[in-house]
Amino acid sequence: MSVMDKLKQMLKGHEDQAGQGIDKAGDFVDEKTQNKYSSQVDTAQDRLKQQLDADGGQTPNPNRDNPPQS
Repeated sequence: MSVMDKLKQMLKGHEDQAGQGIDKAGDFVDEKTQNKYSSQVDTAQDRLKQQLDADGGQTPNPNRDNPPQS
């Protein structure tokens, strides 16, 4: 089981609070960097929120934890 799967299980039922925490962390980073990396922080926030959604808006990848060997 991946770390992201464990986080999803722990946050189940508390998605709103997790989203607020992501926003708060992004605001903190923006403040400390004087908004120098604002667009990158916004992108990271959006992607993290997508990952924490039930399916992340994507179909699960069965090879994610065990990539094919060449």
